[in-house]
Amino acid sequence: MPLDTPPSELNSLGLPKAPADTRVVVAMSGGVDSSVVAAQLAEEGYDVVGVTLQLYDHGAALAKKGACCAGRDIHDARRVAEEMGFPHYVLDYENTFREAVIDEFADSYLAGATPVPCIRCNERVKFKDLLETAKDLDADCMATGHYIQRKMGPAGPELHSAADAARDQSYFLFSTTAEQLDYLRFPLGHLASKAETRALAARYGLGVADKPDSQDICFVPNGDYAAVIEKLRPGAGEPGDIVDMEGRVLGRHTGVIHYTIGQRRGLGLGGLADPLYVVKLDPDTRRVIVGPKDALSTRTIPVREINWLGDAPFTSRPEWHMGVKIRSTRPPREAILRPISETAAEVELLTPEQGVSPGQACVFYAPEGSRIFGGGWIWRG
Repeated sequence: MPLDTPPSELNSLGLPKAPADTRVVVAMSGGVDSSVVAAQLAEEGYDVVGVTLQLYDHGAALAKKGACCAGRDIHDARRVAEEMGFPHYVLDYENTFREAVIDEFADSYLAGATPVPCIRCNERVKFKDLLETAKDLDADCMATGHYIQRKMGPAGPELHSAADAARDQSYFLFSTTAEQLDYLRFPLGHLASKAETRALAARYGLGVADKPDSQDICFVPNGDYAAVIEKLRPGAGEPGDIVDMEGRVLGRHTGVIHYTIGQRRGLGLGGLADPLYVVKLDPDTRRVIVGPKDALSTRTIPVREINWLGDAPFTSRPEWHMGVKIRSTRPPREAILRPISETAAEVELLTPEQGVSPGQACVFYAPEGSRIFGGGWIWRG
């Protein structure tokens, strides 16, 4: 809903209350970003409550670097809360996380897809269960350390890319609903660089000011997806054939779960005149299909489970001209979205893209400006 209160009477979080009367739950991962958000809001006088989620059995993860939610991270979040003088709670979400994120991650890989579990975690845990917990704590809003912007538009809150394109996390937050966006706040989205965040951490005297950024998926501590899937689904690494696009057997593999669309290295196929790439995975026949690079080119992408953030209904037009991202590391490409239903569409890329993989997200961006119109999940069709 549009805000009726004049902007001059709103606090820095856009609410018509004094900061001291505004309770904010801050989702704290133990990293520098969410720590700065909590410290900044506490300094501004808000009634801050820090919450950290324990998402999995820490075990061997305790000493690892570069991933979220390990035991050290919980300790770091608690220490920031103590330093800044606000309460902090650790919530055990292991079962929820396993059911909502880890199990689907394993099953998607077994089905030949390339999942993005961080999106599912935001969608099904942080912005669902944690957000409900924040409301149970009588919080007026929930703040996170994500690099994305929430701006008020004529029809209500809009999702926008971060000011710093290098830090933008919109690809991982496309499934944020309009209702969730009404309650969420992203205080770092307007910062020009990560250096500004670290400078703020130093100014607040936070011990995490120089803490490295997380790199890995939190439950895949060393980046070895296949080992995690083998542990979750024993027997997942069954061997099979590597075949060309005509079905000729070129070699053997040790499990479809070791391969992703577009992969070139590690195929073990020597003596070939031209390089070959993984163009398709067939888990039913345990086949890895390889072909030339041009076989990876795709123009048409089926997308489902769409979360639409436009002002008009998704099906109100036969076509939407947008930019779309099909990988978090790639810039948006010009595309035409053709709605099939409220939650499904065919996406036509104006320029063919290589390595489009089922299980990845397809995120919609305004042709001009920074607004995000949601997105959906790529599937085989």
